[in-house]
Amino acid sequence: MDMKVLVVGGGGREHAIARALSCNSGVRIFSVMARKNPGIARLAERVLLEKETNIPEIVEFATKNALDAAVIGPEAPLEAGIVDHLEAAGIPSVGPTRAAARLETDKAFCRRLMEQHGIAGCPEYRVCHDLEEARRFIEAYDGDLAIKPIGLTGGKGVRVMGEHVDAAGAVEYVRKLGGDVVLEERLFGEEFTLQAFVDGEHLVPMPLVQDHKRAYEGDVGPNTGGMGSYSMLDHMLPFVSPSDYEKALQIMRETVAAMRDEGAPYRGILYGQFMNTRDGPRVIEFNARFGDPEAMNVLSLLESDFSEIVRHITKGDLSPSHVRFGHEATVCKYLVPEGYPEAPATRQPLTIGDYGDARLYYANVEERDGMLYTRTSRTLAFVGKGETLDEAEAIAEKAASSVSGNVFHRRDIGTRELLDRRCRHMKEIA
Repeated sequence: MDMKVLVVGGGGREHAIARALSCNSGVRIFSVMARKNPGIARLAERVLLEKETNIPEIVEFATKNALDAAVIGPEAPLEAGIVDHLEAAGIPSVGPTRAAARLETDKAFCRRLMEQHGIAGCPEYRVCHDLEEARRFIEAYDGDLAIKPIGLTGGKGVRVMGEHVDAAGAVEYVRKLGGDVVLEERLFGEEFTLQAFVDGEHLVPMPLVQDHKRAYEGDVGPNTGGMGSYSMLDHMLPFVSPSDYEKALQIMRETVAAMRDEGAPYRGILYGQFMNTRDGPRVIEFNARFGDPEAMNVLSLLESDFSEIVRHITKGDLSPSHVRFGHEATVCKYLVPEGYPEAPATRQPLTIGDYGDARLYYANVEERDGMLYTRTSRTLAFVGKGETLDEAEAIAEKAASSVSGNVFHRRDIGTRELLDRRCRHMKEIA
């Protein structure tokens, strides 16, 4: 049966979504994106170039083309209520309503929900709405804190005492933010990402992934939207025990149940960012959509019909039998403009060489007269798949190294050396 699906967003994550949908016969892809992503444009039957938060234009485009469903990529349109408006127009969507998306868009709501419903994994925290209250808490707190803006920051808004700022710097950062912050105990351990398909009631997990936020090799430099990520053959990570995994999964299940009890059922992709500590997994944050780059890892492994998963999510009858991932390791490496993230070199030409067996996902890149040019953010990504992590990393590295131009990537992502360091770190903490 033919299915016309709208993909909202124009980054690497959305290219991965569109590609996964395009693998299923009978699926016709329609796209809304602020700037033309050449990879998505080649897969789409029709493209609307429009801001992803211009809800009236998107709803008109969707209804005029009689679309059957929508998959929402980025967080900004979710915060703007795109799902509420599409569903009011009769277009079911993979993405939470504005009320349910508060799990990501309102960090204070998320922490209070976890506390009120007794959900494990919530760090010690304080919600502040003025500078004086925040200053008193920071100066009296015995230890380091993470300073988090309450709203969306594109993954780049958190400052950590002892890493980015001291106590005086933390107070100054709160001042810059206007006083509306969540202050949380600093967590120590290894981060991991658990994503799941959710239909409002049922939750089906995806393979575990580890992202790398720091810009430069060796995990140094400023935080970014993510420089790359990897997943393992068995869908686990070597520093996450089976019991840690089950605890994280239970936290996700209880969060979905809490949202249902709050009268805002959660439907779409739930992304749990966890810190595996000596006391087990703690929640750094929830996101209300696929991660970028983590979407490229898991969707490159998806063997099930993605359009059928979309149907089951929107109908509310999703089960584990509908979702199957291949057992291979994956490594994703992002190419970014020189100077990224603070002063990216824009409008710089780049050339892609022979990238072998890797999958190419376009992100924030411009195609003009057959040439590619950098924009202000991450440019494109390659995903290598293999029977071992080493094999997947070699494929991704060869592909990333084939690109010439004013761009760089982290060569250490997915390497055995970096993984061994992660495992040693976890043992030291435990």
